Amino acid sequence: MVVHEVVRLQGEEELVRPVPALLLSGLAAGIAISASLLAELYLRMRLPDTRWAELVFLAGYPVGYIIVIMGRLQLFTESTVTAVLPLAARPTWAKAGQLLRLWGCVLFANLVGVVIVAWLMAHEVVITREQHVAAVDILSKLTLQEGTKTLTLGIPAGFLMAAIAWILPSAKGSEFWVITLLTYVIALGGFSHVVTGSSQVAFLWLSGHMPLGEALTDFVLPALAGNIIGGAGLFGLLAHGQMRSDAAGVDEG
Repeated sequence: MVVHEVVRLQGEEELVRPVPALLLSGLAAGIAISASLLAELYLRMRLPDTRWAELVFLAGYPVGYIIVIMGRLQLFTESTVTAVLPLAARPTWAKAGQLLRLWGCVLFANLVGVVIVAWLMAHEVVITREQHVAAVDILSKLTLQEGTKTLTLGIPAGFLMAAIAWILPSAKGSEFWVITLLTYVIALGGFSHVVTGSSQVAFLWLSGHMPLGEALTDFVLPALAGNIIGGAGLFGLLAHGQMRSDAAGVDEG
């Protein structure tokens, strides 16, 4: 119940943040989360093409999340649980409107941020020609799932990201390891995170190796739906339901 209240209060603060603050924080998060793609790329280029190499280069995946979450920037999937708890606790149309405003601003700013970095990568501003060729070779080998499969793979990603937001208030001093472990699991499982995955498909699109329509319909939109279901639907509402059951038991006692 204490953790629920801490997370709910964080959500209340997020719901009333002004739009410019949400957009700027979300933009910074979108730019910073692209560090995950760059870290993976740098590690992949230095490893042999073997099965065990994946365990090593996927260690670069948590880098962007560490910057974003420990830097208190606005990341869409982390907002799915914190912002939905105030609505679940006291449902009103006003709070529903605030939630949609928050999600819309943060997601838009996150995606703009990853597209900016993807454009800089595609035009070899922040990477070398050799790194650009390697990135195209590596990312073009990734199989883009059909929309329904991307959606189902987005559900566990949303759940794990919501778990991070839920665990951090009681993980003082261990935040780094919580973020690293759970995001590493997302990478290992090949789960679909709408913001981080969009950095990959945006790079392929801007490099001329993927149509925009395919990127949107087969990844961005289904991953978004899956993340919302896993974060707000499964984790957020289940955690809130547990709290209400505990509270009812206390009242009866």
